[in-house]
Amino acid sequence: MDNQETNLIYGKNAVTETLNSGREIDTVYIQKGAALSKIVALAKQNGVVIKEVSDERLTAICGTPKHGGTAAELAAASYSTVEDILANAEQRGKPPFIIIADEIEDPHNLGAIIRTAEAAGADGLIIPKRRSASLNATVFKTSAGAAAWLKVARVANLVDTIKRLKEAGVWVYGMEADGTPIAQADLSGAVALVVGSEGFGLGRLVRENCDMTLSLPMFGKVNSLNASVSAGIIMYEVVKHRG
Repeated sequence: MDNQETNLIYGKNAVTETLNSGREIDTVYIQKGAALSKIVALAKQNGVVIKEVSDERLTAICGTPKHGGTAAELAAASYSTVEDILANAEQRGKPPFIIIADEIEDPHNLGAIIRTAEAAGADGLIIPKRRSASLNATVFKTSAGAAAWLKVARVANLVDTIKRLKEAGVWVYGMEADGTPIAQADLSGAVALVVGSEGFGLGRLVRENCDMTLSLPMFGKVNSLNASVSAGIIMYEVVKHRG
């Protein structure tokens, strides 16, 4: 069956046919202990993220216990590649301006980041396949449709991707509370901004591979901002430097 409100398809036959159809799928859910090796193999073949969940969790996701042990969440927008994002910058005739979301799991935060990135003229957003919100219906709605316009690439390894960007001449800035004050940074040229997760900030290896970490001034009693808010502020600092 197909749930139009959540872009969710469930049932063995429906999920199998969807995987065979070539439609863009974010995630395939498999009930723990279910004998669904054909669906698992198809999902792996298509590079789809597979999540094993309990029967109770799958029932909650589908809104019915008649799910047949599996469900597939469709992408609300199509994914691009990192090469597409770099080519987009080249077509615009400007140095690349890229946002990297390091394990942003709240779809509302990811949607807000996409909305601001598109408004700020970013060339694209990069997210990891694992431990990240994806281009689902909630993200699409929160982005106010910007997810249909901003190129979003989904990669297997963020650290490898950061290294590729650096080889392409992109300067990579991470956002951390103990980073260099934003006012001291030269954000002109080719820039990638890495936004850390809501609870843990940047992953250790991601941080180690950034060229520099940046911080925002804090004058109140709360010493942190929501990930999408801080990302938005720094994006527009980049806009100022890009003229």
